Amino acid sequence: MQVTYYGHSCFGVEVGGKHLLFDPFIRPNPLAAEIRVEDIKADFILLSHAHVDHTADALEIAKRTGAVIIGIWEIHSWAERNGVKNSHPMNIGGSFTFSFGTVKMTSAVHSSSFADGSYGGSPAGFYIETAEGNFYYAGDTALHNDMKLLGKYANIDFAFLPIGSNFTMGVDDALVAAKFIKCDQIIGMHFDTFGYIKINKSEAIAKFKERDRNLILMEIGETIEVTQ
Repeated sequence: MQVTYYGHSCFGVEVGGKHLLFDPFIRPNPLAAEIRVEDIKADFILLSHAHVDHTADALEIAKRTGAVIIGIWEIHSWAERNGVKNSHPMNIGGSFTFSFGTVKMTSAVHSSSFADGSYGGSPAGFYIETAEGNFYYAGDTALHNDMKLLGKYANIDFAFLPIGSNFTMGVDDALVAAKFIKCDQIIGMHFDTFGYIKINKSEAIAKFKERDRNLILMEIGETIEVTQ
């Protein structure tokens, strides 16, 4: 399975011949200035919540590619109101099997509103099972006990966890989250984009290494291969 980083919390995952795109925030992100939004492939766009730093480019990409937007009911309704013809509503705890695998919408502890201030539904994460491996995209979240439940029933090969603190978990809480979900391979997200969430990368990697876990901090535009 190939993972490409587009900055902030935006990742592309190629699995089962399909392109999944998570939380596209590219054009407004100066750190992602070299990324050409018009070149990004997407068959499915998964949105964890409504904040603009996770949805900014979703409508444009969905309309260009015909990608299906997957999100909580309020995000589905927002997408339809804004001219997206393909969207799939979900809610916390629900699962659905798509062409690439099964998506379970998980809880997240955060807030969620659209750019105009209107209600964006509950924030969420996604646990995804595929023939090529299983992974967890936590979305923007604090550390919470539901992660222990995920660790009990899920077999997670790798996980995307926020590590920037201030708005979400920081590095120390992400280490606890990795323990809760029983996953040793963590891809960090939601860090360095804004002044509030700058981190010491080498220190963060070292903390994970001390606990025999691997923290991957990808460069924007980088693609890596992730195996089971």
